[in-house]
Amino acid sequence: MTVAEAQRDMRVGLLGGFMGQLVSGLLWLVSAALATWATTQAAILFLLVSGFFIFPLTKLGLRLIGHQSRVSPANPLNALGMQSAFVLPLSLLLVGAATFYRIEWFYPAFMIALGAHYLPFVTLYGMRMFYTLAAILVGAGVVLALYLPLPFGAGAWFTASVLIAFAFMGRRTVSSEVVAPATTSAS
Repeated sequence: MTVAEAQRDMRVGLLGGFMGQLVSGLLWLVSAALATWATTQAAILFLLVSGFFIFPLTKLGLRLIGHQSRVSPANPLNALGMQSAFVLPLSLLLVGAATFYRIEWFYPAFMIALGAHYLPFVTLYGMRMFYTLAAILVGAGVVLALYLPLPFGAGAWFTASVLIAFAFMGRRTVSSEVVAPATTSAS
């Protein structure tokens, strides 16, 4: 299997990351709502705990929309997918340190870690749009932490919007590659 074939297998099997980003965006949206209308602690706890369910929710979401998320077990990029999945949970130690220093840095620090987490997706899916997504999240996280004193939940609202927008951009990008299984006909 060539790199291009492996990337196509990932793109088609996982709709270019569509459902994972949509699920993530919706979780960030709930966290933003909690930050705005409930408590800071509830918003933080929700995002931290719910993040561990992104993969199973992604698989469920793909099933609910009728997409069979099959990636070949022989795909050499499976290991990269697993490795990139662990980047974010391991980065939460730094997010925690930033948050303990200054509570307002929770979302900006998380945005920076999340943006960095998306860089391997360029190789995983063969989609350059993940460079842009990473740059937007990292850049906005830095700006929110250092230069724009906005309400606590602003970073969550921004991140939710960006993730949801990029989910649909990615889905549109791969839509021409995702086709119904071909029917075989006897000659």
